[in-house]
Amino acid sequence: MYVAVSTESFLPAAGPSPSLADLCERAAEAGFDKLELHLDEAESPLKPSQIAAAPERFVAMFRETTRLTPVAFCLADDVSPSVTAGLAKAAKHLKIAQLTVPASPLGTPFNDEVDRLKAHHAAASPEAVRVSVRVRSGELTEDPDTAVQLCKAVKGLGITFDPSYFVSGPYADVDREAVYRHVFHVHLRDTSKDRLQVKTGLGEIDYAKLIARLEREGYRGALSVDLLPETVTAEERALELRKLRMLLETLL
Repeated sequence: MYVAVSTESFLPAAGPSPSLADLCERAAEAGFDKLELHLDEAESPLKPSQIAAAPERFVAMFRETTRLTPVAFCLADDVSPSVTAGLAKAAKHLKIAQLTVPASPLGTPFNDEVDRLKAHHAAASPEAVRVSVRVRSGELTEDPDTAVQLCKAVKGLGITFDPSYFVSGPYADVDREAVYRHVFHVHLRDTSKDRLQVKTGLGEIDYAKLIARLEREGYRGALSVDLLPETVTAEERALELRKLRMLLETLL
């Protein structure tokens, strides 16, 4: 396992987004050398439609911008399978093997969700890019059993595991052991039962236990620090990122 940081951690809660160069510079200043690229059509300099339309151009631009190692793409919102295919081409050139897609909202028929995720998987597979579905409250995957059933229904699909939503969400007291064998990627921040994000050390995420549990399943991927911009001030963010990075590195 290794520690990375999501570019979402450096986005403002409101106002214009920084450039890719600024995001990379802030990640490096916080001591990270591996980067998860948060793709958002509305609130990020990394727009999935633009990357997918010209993957080679994006790869060249990224390599000219930074020496940080990209390790994953993460979609804030759903995109068409054709965009997924373009993103997978960019990912292959950047040696990224992981793409996270959002789950559909609660109330979406299960079979419709299976068909949607199969389309994403089929679009990314030719480039050897793995697709995982994120877990989040308000989406089908807020229930760990549903997340596991989706992986069983879509061969090759994994889970982007975010323990915060199983600490403060509606399924906090539900057994989630079956989730671990399907984990392809991990998002981390500290969380309490009543707040999705708190200062590192004040929450209930047991990082040592989590890492040990992932190791038992043979997980070798990223532990991606993913602070939510709306829950931490810009002044506090750099310190929180360093604290969590150092804690995780100590445990690995």
